[in-house]
Amino acid sequence: MRILLIRPNYRTNVVTPPLGLGYIASYLKSKGIEVKVVDGLRDKLERKQIQEQAEKYKPNAIGINSMSSFYFESIELAKELKEAGFRCILGGIHPSFCPYQTLRDSQCDFVFCGEGEQAFWRLIENDFSNLGIKGIYSKDDLDSMNQKVELTPPVENLDSLPFPDWSQMDPKSYPLAPHGFFLKQYPFAPIVTSRGCPFNCSFCATPNLYGRKIRFRSPENVVSEIKMLVRTFGVKEIHFEDDNLTLNKNHIQGICKKIIENNLNISWACPNGIRADTIDYETLALMKRSGCYSISFGIESASDSILKKINKKEQLSNIKKAIQLCNKLGIVTNGFFIFGLPGETKETLRQTIHFALSSGLDGANFNALNIFPGSEIWKNTKSESKCTSFLLDSPPQWTPRDITKKDVVGARRKAFLRFYLRPKILFATLKRIKIRQVYYILKRFFSLYNYQE
Repeated sequence: MRILLIRPNYRTNVVTPPLGLGYIASYLKSKGIEVKVVDGLRDKLERKQIQEQAEKYKPNAIGINSMSSFYFESIELAKELKEAGFRCILGGIHPSFCPYQTLRDSQCDFVFCGEGEQAFWRLIENDFSNLGIKGIYSKDDLDSMNQKVELTPPVENLDSLPFPDWSQMDPKSYPLAPHGFFLKQYPFAPIVTSRGCPFNCSFCATPNLYGRKIRFRSPENVVSEIKMLVRTFGVKEIHFEDDNLTLNKNHIQGICKKIIENNLNISWACPNGIRADTIDYETLALMKRSGCYSISFGIESASDSILKKINKKEQLSNIKKAIQLCNKLGIVTNGFFIFGLPGETKETLRQTIHFALSSGLDGANFNALNIFPGSEIWKNTKSESKCTSFLLDSPPQWTPRDITKKDVVGARRKAFLRFYLRPKILFATLKRIKIRQVYYILKRFFSLYNYQE
Protein backbone atom coordinates (compact mmCIF):
# COMPACT_ATOMS: atom_id res chain seq x y z
CA MET A 1 0.00 0.00 0.00
CA ARG A 2 1.40 3.36 -1.07
CA ILE A 3 0.00 6.77 -0.22
CA LEU A 4 1.16 10.06 -1.75
CA LEU A 5 0.52 13.25 0.23
CA ILE A 6 0.77 16.58 -1.60
CA ARG A 7 0.82 20.26 -0.80
CA PRO A 8 0.37 22.15 -4.09
CA ASN A 9 2.43 25.13 -5.12
CA TYR A 10 0.68 28.46 -4.60
CA ARG A 11 1.37 32.17 -4.25
CA THR A 12 2.53 33.08 -0.75
CA ASN A 13 5.33 34.82 1.12
CA VAL A 14 5.40 32.15 3.88
CA VAL A 15 7.04 28.77 3.26
CA THR A 16 7.08 26.41 6.26
CA PRO A 17 6.79 22.61 6.62
CA PRO A 18 3.21 21.28 6.17
CA LEU A 19 2.70 19.90 9.68
CA GLY A 20 -0.72 18.42 8.88
CA LEU A 21 0.66 16.23 6.11
CA GLY A 22 3.64 15.40 8.31
CA TYR A 23 1.37 14.06 11.03
CA ILE A 24 -0.71 11.99 8.60
CA ALA A 25 2.45 10.58 7.03
CA SER A 26 3.95 9.47 10.33
CA TYR A 27 0.66 8.04 11.58
CA LEU A 28 0.12 5.96 8.46
CA LYS A 29 3.73 4.81 8.58
CA SER A 30 3.14 3.60 12.13
CA LYS A 31 0.41 1.37 10.65
CA GLY A 32 2.79 -0.13 8.09
CA ILE A 33 1.79 2.07 5.14
CA GLU A 34 4.42 3.43 2.74
CA VAL A 35 4.00 7.19 2.46
CA LYS A 36 5.67 9.88 0.38
CA VAL A 37 5.23 13.62 0.96
CA VAL A 38 5.54 15.99 -1.99
CA ASP A 39 5.79 19.66 -1.01
CA GLY A 40 5.05 21.54 -4.20
CA LEU A 41 5.40 24.88 -2.43
CA ARG A 42 8.89 24.25 -1.06
CA ASP A 43 10.13 22.64 -4.29
CA LYS A 44 8.30 25.10 -6.60
CA LEU A 45 6.65 22.29 -8.54
CA GLU A 46 4.17 22.87 -11.32
CA ARG A 47 1.14 20.58 -11.55
CA LYS A 48 2.71 18.65 -14.42
CA GLN A 49 5.81 17.96 -12.33
CA ILE A 50 3.68 16.74 -9.42
CA GLN A 51 1.77 14.45 -11.77
CA GLU A 52 5.05 13.03 -13.05
CA GLN A 53 6.09 12.21 -9.50
CA ALA A 54 2.74 10.52 -8.91
CA GLU A 55 3.07 8.43 -12.06
CA LYS A 56 6.52 7.33 -10.96
CA TYR A 57 5.44 6.51 -7.39
CA LYS A 58 2.20 4.71 -8.40
CA PRO A 59 0.24 5.32 -5.18
CA ASN A 60 -3.00 3.58 -4.21
CA ALA A 61 -4.38 6.99 -3.25
CA ILE A 62 -3.31 10.63 -3.23
CA GLY A 63 -4.12 12.99 -0.37
CA ILE A 64 -4.07 16.70 -1.20
CA ASN A 65 -3.93 19.45 1.40
CA SER A 66 -6.52 22.15 0.73
CA MET A 67 -6.55 25.35 2.73
CA SER A 68 -8.78 28.25 1.75
CA SER A 69 -5.75 30.33 0.77
CA PHE A 70 -4.85 27.83 -1.96
CA TYR A 71 -8.19 26.15 -2.60
CA PHE A 72 -8.16 26.81 -6.33
CA GLU A 73 -4.68 25.34 -6.75
CA SER A 74 -5.81 22.25 -4.83
CA ILE A 75 -8.89 21.57 -6.91
CA GLU A 76 -7.08 22.11 -10.21
CA LEU A 77 -4.38 19.66 -9.15
CA ALA A 78 -7.02 17.14 -8.05
CA LYS A 79 -8.83 17.39 -11.40
CA GLU A 80 -5.66 16.74 -13.37
CA LEU A 81 -4.67 13.80 -11.17
CA LYS A 82 -8.17 12.35 -11.47
CA GLU A 83 -7.98 12.62 -15.24
CA ALA A 84 -4.69 10.71 -15.04
CA GLY A 85 -6.49 7.89 -13.26
CA PHE A 86 -5.52 8.45 -9.61
CA ARG A 87 -7.78 8.11 -6.56
CA CYS A 88 -7.80 11.54 -4.92
CA ILE A 89 -8.68 12.69 -1.41
CA LEU A 90 -8.84 16.32 -0.29
CA GLY A 91 -8.52 17.39 3.33
CA GLY A 92 -7.90 20.58 5.26
CA ILE A 93 -9.91 23.44 6.65
CA HIS A 94 -11.66 24.36 3.37
CA PRO A 95 -13.07 20.89 2.57
CA SER A 96 -14.02 20.55 6.23
CA PHE A 97 -16.58 23.33 5.90
CA CYS A 98 -17.30 23.16 2.17
CA PRO A 99 -17.26 19.40 1.45
CA TYR A 100 -19.89 19.39 -1.27
CA GLN A 101 -18.42 22.41 -3.05
CA THR A 102 -15.01 20.73 -2.88
CA LEU A 103 -16.32 17.43 -4.24
CA ARG A 104 -18.05 19.16 -7.14
CA ASP A 105 -15.20 21.51 -7.99
CA SER A 106 -12.38 18.97 -7.76
CA GLN A 107 -14.13 15.78 -8.92
CA CYS A 108 -12.11 14.01 -6.18
CA ASP A 109 -13.18 10.70 -4.65
CA PHE A 110 -13.34 11.74 -0.99
CA VAL A 111 -13.09 14.76 1.27
CA PHE A 112 -12.08 14.70 4.92
CA CYS A 113 -13.89 17.00 7.34
CA GLY A 114 -11.77 17.47 10.45
CA GLU A 115 -8.58 15.84 11.70
CA GLY A 116 -7.10 13.41 9.20
CA GLU A 117 -4.72 10.97 10.92
CA GLN A 118 -7.14 8.35 12.21
CA ALA A 119 -9.70 8.97 9.46
CA PHE A 120 -7.19 8.27 6.69
CA TRP A 121 -6.21 4.99 8.32
CA ARG A 122 -9.87 3.97 8.71
CA LEU A 123 -10.49 4.68 5.03
CA ILE A 124 -7.55 2.44 4.07
CA GLU A 125 -8.75 -0.27 6.47
CA ASN A 126 -12.20 -0.04 4.88
CA ASP A 127 -10.72 -0.63 1.40
CA PHE A 128 -11.42 2.98 0.38
CA SER A 129 -15.10 2.89 1.22
CA ASN A 130 -16.39 5.65 3.49
CA LEU A 131 -19.42 3.68 4.65
CA GLY A 132 -19.68 3.97 8.41
CA ILE A 133 -16.79 6.43 8.71
CA LYS A 134 -17.79 9.71 10.30
CA GLY A 135 -16.52 12.87 8.63
CA ILE A 136 -15.54 11.41 5.24
CA TYR A 137 -17.73 12.22 2.22
CA SER A 138 -17.69 10.94 -1.35
CA LYS A 139 -19.35 11.76 -4.65
CA ASP A 140 -22.16 9.39 -3.66
CA ASP A 141 -23.08 11.82 -0.88
CA LEU A 142 -23.64 14.77 -3.21
CA ASP A 143 -27.38 14.12 -3.34
CA SER A 144 -27.58 14.61 0.43
CA MET A 145 -26.88 18.31 0.23
CA ASN A 146 -29.12 19.21 3.16
CA GLN A 147 -27.66 16.81 5.66
CA LYS A 148 -25.57 18.19 8.49
CA VAL A 149 -21.84 17.80 7.89
CA GLU A 150 -20.08 15.86 10.63
CA LEU A 151 -16.42 16.12 11.50
CA THR A 152 -14.05 13.21 12.00
CA PRO A 153 -13.62 12.30 15.69
CA PRO A 154 -10.75 14.31 17.22
CA VAL A 155 -7.61 12.68 18.58
CA GLU A 156 -8.15 12.88 22.34
CA ASN A 157 -4.61 11.96 23.42
CA LEU A 158 -2.21 14.01 21.32
CA ASP A 159 0.76 12.25 22.90
CA SER A 160 -0.43 9.08 21.16
CA LEU A 161 0.42 10.57 17.77
CA PRO A 162 3.95 10.02 16.44
CA PHE A 163 5.90 13.18 15.69
CA PRO A 164 5.44 14.60 12.17
CA ASP A 165 7.51 12.87 9.47
CA TRP A 166 10.41 15.30 9.68
CA SER A 167 12.55 13.01 7.51
CA GLN A 168 10.48 14.25 4.55
CA MET A 169 10.30 17.86 5.78
CA ASP A 170 13.93 18.52 6.72
CA PRO A 171 13.92 22.03 8.23
CA LYS A 172 17.19 22.83 6.42
CA SER A 173 15.40 22.32 3.08
CA TYR A 174 13.07 25.29 3.70
CA PRO A 175 13.89 28.91 2.84
CA LEU A 176 14.02 31.76 5.34
CA ALA A 177 10.34 32.58 4.85
CA PRO A 178 8.77 31.70 8.21
CA HIS A 179 5.38 32.65 9.56
CA GLY A 180 5.98 36.10 10.98
CA PHE A 181 8.89 36.64 8.56
CA PHE A 182 11.57 37.15 11.18
CA LEU A 183 13.77 34.64 12.94
CA LYS A 184 16.83 34.75 15.12
CA GLN A 185 18.55 31.48 14.18
CA TYR A 186 18.41 28.98 11.32
CA PRO A 187 17.30 26.28 10.73
CA PHE A 188 13.93 26.67 12.43
CA ALA A 189 10.98 24.30 12.79
CA PRO A 190 7.30 24.93 13.56
CA ILE A 191 5.61 22.92 16.32
CA VAL A 192 2.01 22.65 17.52
CA THR A 193 1.50 21.66 21.16
CA SER A 194 -2.30 21.76 21.32
CA ARG A 195 -5.52 21.52 19.32
CA GLY A 196 -8.85 23.19 19.95
CA CYS A 197 -9.96 26.56 21.29
CA PRO A 198 -12.46 27.39 24.07
CA PHE A 199 -13.10 30.85 22.65
CA ASN A 200 -15.44 31.79 19.82
CA CYS A 201 -13.97 34.75 17.93
CA SER A 202 -16.34 35.32 15.03
CA PHE A 203 -13.58 35.71 12.39
CA CYS A 204 -11.87 32.40 13.25
CA ALA A 205 -12.76 28.82 12.23
CA THR A 206 -10.51 27.00 14.69
CA PRO A 207 -13.17 26.25 17.35
CA ASN A 208 -15.48 24.78 14.72
CA LEU A 209 -12.71 22.63 13.23
CA TYR A 210 -10.85 21.37 16.31
CA GLY A 211 -13.60 21.81 18.90
CA ARG A 212 -14.12 24.10 21.88
CA LYS A 213 -12.33 21.63 24.16
CA ILE A 214 -8.60 22.27 24.05
CA ARG A 215 -6.28 19.26 24.04
CA PHE A 216 -2.65 19.63 25.10
CA ARG A 217 0.42 17.54 24.43
CA SER A 218 2.40 16.91 27.59
CA PRO A 219 5.49 19.10 28.13
CA GLU A 220 7.60 15.92 28.06
CA ASN A 221 6.22 14.98 24.64
CA VAL A 222 6.75 18.49 23.24
CA VAL A 223 10.32 18.76 24.46
CA SER A 224 11.11 15.24 23.20
CA GLU A 225 10.23 16.44 19.71
CA ILE A 226 12.36 19.57 20.15
CA LYS A 227 15.31 17.44 21.31
CA MET A 228 14.90 15.22 18.26
CA LEU A 229 14.80 18.24 15.94
CA VAL A 230 17.91 19.71 17.54
CA ARG A 231 19.94 16.50 17.50
CA THR A 232 18.80 15.02 14.18
CA PHE A 233 18.26 18.10 12.03
CA GLY A 234 20.37 20.76 13.73
CA VAL A 235 17.36 22.97 14.50
CA LYS A 236 18.27 26.10 16.44
CA GLU A 237 14.90 27.84 16.63
CA ILE A 238 11.32 26.72 17.31
CA HIS A 239 8.15 28.51 16.24
CA PHE A 240 5.13 27.50 18.31
CA GLU A 241 2.10 27.72 16.01
CA ASP A 242 -0.60 27.05 18.62
CA ASP A 243 -3.75 29.10 18.82
CA ASN A 244 -3.59 28.88 22.63
CA LEU A 245 0.01 28.22 23.66
CA THR A 246 -0.26 30.16 26.93
CA LEU A 247 -3.88 29.43 27.85
CA ASN A 248 -2.90 26.86 30.48
CA LYS A 249 -0.16 28.22 32.75
CA ASN A 250 1.01 24.73 33.78
CA HIS A 251 1.36 23.76 30.12
CA ILE A 252 3.54 26.66 28.97
CA GLN A 253 5.56 26.76 32.18
CA GLY A 254 6.10 23.00 32.00
CA ILE A 255 7.48 23.31 28.44
CA CYS A 256 9.79 26.16 29.47
CA LYS A 257 11.11 24.26 32.48
CA LYS A 258 11.78 21.15 30.38
CA ILE A 259 13.67 23.21 27.78
CA ILE A 260 15.84 24.66 30.52
CA GLU A 261 16.36 21.30 32.28
CA ASN A 262 17.53 19.72 29.03
CA ASN A 263 19.94 22.59 28.27
CA LEU A 264 18.57 22.86 24.74
CA ASN A 265 19.87 26.40 24.22
CA ILE A 266 17.34 27.23 21.51
CA SER A 267 15.60 30.43 20.48
CA TRP A 268 11.83 30.36 20.15
CA ALA A 269 8.88 32.53 19.21
CA CYS A 270 5.12 32.27 18.91
CA PRO A 271 4.31 33.97 15.58
CA ASN A 272 0.74 32.64 15.40
CA GLY A 273 -0.26 34.93 18.25
CA ILE A 274 -1.32 34.47 21.87
CA ARG A 275 -3.99 36.09 24.01
CA ALA A 276 -2.62 38.95 26.09
CA ASP A 277 -4.85 38.08 29.04
CA THR A 278 -3.22 34.64 29.46
CA ILE A 279 0.24 35.81 30.51
CA ASP A 280 1.78 37.39 33.58
CA TYR A 281 5.26 38.53 34.58
CA GLU A 282 6.20 35.17 36.13
CA THR A 283 5.28 33.23 33.00
CA LEU A 284 6.90 35.72 30.63
CA ALA A 285 10.12 35.72 32.64
CA LEU A 286 10.25 31.92 32.45
CA MET A 287 9.52 32.04 28.71
CA LYS A 288 12.36 34.54 28.24
CA ARG A 289 14.74 32.38 30.28
CA SER A 290 13.95 29.31 28.16
CA GLY A 291 14.72 31.11 24.88
CA CYS A 292 11.60 33.09 23.94
CA TYR A 293 12.58 36.30 22.15
CA SER A 294 9.43 37.24 20.23
CA ILE A 295 5.69 37.18 20.91
CA SER A 296 2.77 38.08 18.66
CA PHE A 297 -0.57 39.21 20.03
CA GLY A 298 -3.93 38.88 18.32
CA ILE A 299 -5.20 42.40 18.99
CA GLU A 300 -7.57 42.77 15.99
CA SER A 301 -8.99 46.23 16.84
CA ALA A 302 -8.51 49.16 19.24
CA SER A 303 -12.28 49.50 19.63
CA ASP A 304 -13.72 47.77 22.69
CA SER A 305 -17.12 47.74 21.00
CA ILE A 306 -15.72 45.83 17.99
CA LEU A 307 -13.85 43.41 20.26
CA LYS A 308 -17.16 42.73 21.99
CA LYS A 309 -19.00 42.37 18.69
CA ILE A 310 -16.54 39.74 17.39
CA ASN A 311 -16.64 37.79 20.70
CA LYS A 312 -12.96 38.43 21.38
CA LYS A 313 -13.64 38.58 25.12
CA GLU A 314 -10.51 40.63 25.70
CA GLN A 315 -9.92 44.21 26.77
CA LEU A 316 -7.43 46.77 25.49
CA SER A 317 -6.18 47.36 29.04
CA ASN A 318 -4.94 43.75 29.24
CA ILE A 319 -3.29 44.04 25.83
CA LYS A 320 -1.45 47.23 26.82
CA LYS A 321 -0.27 45.61 30.06
CA ALA A 322 1.04 42.52 28.23
CA ILE A 323 3.01 44.65 25.74
CA GLN A 324 4.53 46.66 28.59
CA LEU A 325 5.58 43.46 30.40
CA CYS A 326 7.28 42.17 27.24
CA ASN A 327 9.06 45.48 26.72
CA LYS A 328 10.30 45.35 30.31
CA LEU A 329 11.73 41.85 29.75
CA GLY A 330 13.23 42.66 26.35
CA ILE A 331 10.88 40.40 24.37
CA VAL A 332 10.09 41.61 20.84
CA THR A 333 6.35 42.18 20.34
CA ASN A 334 4.20 42.06 17.23
CA GLY A 335 0.50 42.86 16.91
CA PHE A 336 -2.08 41.46 14.50
CA PHE A 337 -4.82 43.89 13.42
CA ILE A 338 -7.84 43.30 11.18
CA PHE A 339 -9.47 46.14 9.28
CA GLY A 340 -13.11 45.81 8.18
CA LEU A 341 -14.53 43.81 11.08
CA PRO A 342 -18.26 44.08 11.86
CA GLY A 343 -18.94 47.49 13.41
CA GLU A 344 -15.90 49.12 11.76
CA THR A 345 -16.13 52.84 10.97
CA LYS A 346 -13.65 55.44 9.77
CA GLU A 347 -13.24 56.48 13.38
CA THR A 348 -12.43 52.95 14.64
CA LEU A 349 -9.91 52.58 11.80
CA ARG A 350 -8.18 55.73 13.09
CA GLN A 351 -8.34 54.44 16.66
CA THR A 352 -6.65 51.19 15.69
CA ILE A 353 -3.85 52.93 13.78
CA HIS A 354 -3.27 55.29 16.72
CA PHE A 355 -3.16 52.37 19.16
CA ALA A 356 -0.63 50.50 17.02
CA LEU A 357 1.63 53.57 16.91
CA SER A 358 1.40 54.35 20.63
CA SER A 359 1.29 50.83 22.10
CA GLY A 360 5.02 50.10 22.27
CA LEU A 361 4.80 47.28 19.71
CA ASP A 362 7.96 46.45 17.75
CA GLY A 363 6.03 45.16 14.74
CA ALA A 364 2.50 45.12 13.38
CA ASN A 365 0.50 43.27 10.72
CA PHE A 366 -2.44 45.13 9.24
CA ASN A 367 -4.77 42.89 7.26
CA ALA A 368 -8.18 43.30 5.72
CA LEU A 369 -10.84 40.96 7.03
CA ASN A 370 -10.69 37.65 5.22
CA ILE A 371 -13.92 35.69 5.52
CA PHE A 372 -12.78 32.11 5.92
CA PRO A 373 -15.17 29.15 5.70
CA GLY A 374 -16.10 27.83 9.12
CA SER A 375 -16.06 31.19 10.90
CA GLU A 376 -19.21 32.81 12.30
CA ILE A 377 -18.72 35.85 10.04
CA TRP A 378 -18.66 33.48 7.04
CA LYS A 379 -21.94 31.92 8.14
CA ASN A 380 -23.50 35.37 8.55
CA THR A 381 -22.21 36.98 5.34
CA LYS A 382 -21.81 34.20 2.77
CA SER A 383 -24.98 35.33 1.02
CA GLU A 384 -23.33 38.74 0.54
CA SER A 385 -19.74 37.61 -0.06
CA LYS A 386 -18.82 35.35 -2.96
CA CYS A 387 -15.52 34.49 -1.28
CA THR A 388 -13.78 34.19 -4.63
CA SER A 389 -10.31 34.75 -3.21
CA PHE A 390 -8.79 33.93 0.15
CA LEU A 391 -5.27 35.35 -0.19
CA LEU A 392 -4.25 37.75 2.56
CA ASP A 393 -3.38 40.41 0.00
CA SER A 394 -6.59 39.91 -2.00
CA PRO A 395 -9.20 42.71 -2.14
CA PRO A 396 -11.67 42.87 0.76
CA GLN A 397 -14.51 40.42 0.17
CA TRP A 398 -16.98 42.27 2.37
CA THR A 399 -17.16 45.45 4.42
CA PRO A 400 -19.62 46.66 7.08
CA ARG A 401 -22.10 49.29 6.03
CA ASP A 402 -20.27 52.35 7.43
CA ILE A 403 -17.07 51.97 5.40
CA THR A 404 -16.08 51.07 1.86
CA LYS A 405 -13.46 48.74 0.45
CA LYS A 406 -11.50 51.85 -0.49
CA ASP A 407 -11.48 52.89 3.17
CA VAL A 408 -10.04 49.51 4.19
CA VAL A 409 -7.36 49.55 1.49
CA GLY A 410 -6.35 53.10 2.35
CA ALA A 411 -6.23 52.41 6.09
CA ARG A 412 -4.07 49.35 5.58
CA ARG A 413 -1.50 51.22 3.52
CA LYS A 414 -1.54 54.23 5.83
CA ALA A 415 -1.08 52.05 8.92
CA PHE A 416 1.82 50.11 7.40
CA LEU A 417 3.70 53.19 6.23
CA ARG A 418 3.13 55.22 9.40
CA PHE A 419 4.17 52.32 11.62
CA TYR A 420 7.32 51.19 9.81
CA LEU A 421 8.66 54.52 8.53
CA ARG A 422 9.32 55.76 12.06
CA PRO A 423 13.16 55.82 12.30
CA LYS A 424 13.40 53.73 15.48
CA ILE A 425 11.10 51.00 14.15
CA LEU A 426 12.55 51.12 10.63
CA PHE A 427 16.15 50.62 11.77
CA ALA A 428 15.21 47.94 14.30
CA THR A 429 13.23 46.08 11.62
CA LEU A 430 16.05 46.29 9.05
CA LYS A 431 18.45 44.97 11.67
CA ARG A 432 16.32 41.84 12.14
CA ILE A 433 16.23 40.94 8.43
CA LYS A 434 18.58 38.19 7.25
CA ILE A 435 20.20 38.52 3.81
CA ARG A 436 18.46 35.37 2.57
CA GLN A 437 15.09 36.83 3.59
CA VAL A 438 15.28 39.91 1.38
CA TYR A 439 13.51 38.25 -1.57
CA TYR A 440 10.49 37.28 0.54
CA ILE A 441 10.40 40.61 2.37
CA LEU A 442 10.34 42.47 -0.96
CA LYS A 443 7.58 40.18 -2.24
CA ARG A 444 5.51 41.05 0.79
CA PHE A 445 6.14 44.77 0.41
CA PHE A 446 5.13 44.82 -3.26
CA SER A 447 2.04 42.70 -2.59
CA LEU A 448 0.96 45.40 -0.13
CA TYR A 449 1.90 48.20 -2.51
CA ASN A 450 -0.17 46.61 -5.29
CA TYR A 451 -3.09 45.87 -2.96
CA GLN A 452 -6.26 47.05 -4.63
CA GLU A 453 -9.83 47.58 -3.50
